[in-house]
Amino acid sequence: MSRIGRQPIAVPQGVTVDIGESNQVSVQGAKGELRRSFSPDMIITREDETLWVNRPSDSKTHRSLHGLTRSLLANMVQGVSQGYEKNLEISGVGYRVAQEGEGLVLQVGYSRPVAFSPPEGVGLQVEGNNRIKVLGIDKELVGEVAARLRRIRPPDAYKGKGIRYAGEKLRLKPGKAGRVGLRK
Repeated sequence: MSRIGRQPIAVPQGVTVDIGESNQVSVQGAKGELRRSFSPDMIITREDETLWVNRPSDSKTHRSLHGLTRSLLANMVQGVSQGYEKNLEISGVGYRVAQEGEGLVLQVGYSRPVAFSPPEGVGLQVEGNNRIKVLGIDKELVGEVAARLRRIRPPDAYKGKGIRYAGEKLRLKPGKAGRVGLRK
């Protein structure tokens, strides 16, 4: 049996969960509301302040959907109660970011500044001139926006310049200097 799927989901105070027909789940909390439809095969039940996800059989599809459904449901509950955030850092000489309304203006080595506007439900904050915070209640959407920001200028393999996740370790290549001693 799935170890993740068997775990209960604790519903904090202030969060309401409505399980509709054909597993249409709506979760409301202090930060907002999320809706998602799950596979009708999965059995989602609520007992007091916990949610349980069960599967009808041990078939391969039901086993794979069991843990997935539980994880997505837990992410929804955490998102509406606490929210999610991803941090990005910009490194490089002359590379900087500025907040312009809801969006950002990035100067990352191109001939013109790059404007970026977030989708509905995601907020962007700039700290200093080289840190970006992506905030939202939908974990999937926050991760997607952070990945799209990083894709504007991924870190360079030789100098490490570009946009990276906070705490991301880069393996820098040595460059041509390592090959000079080999020729004679």
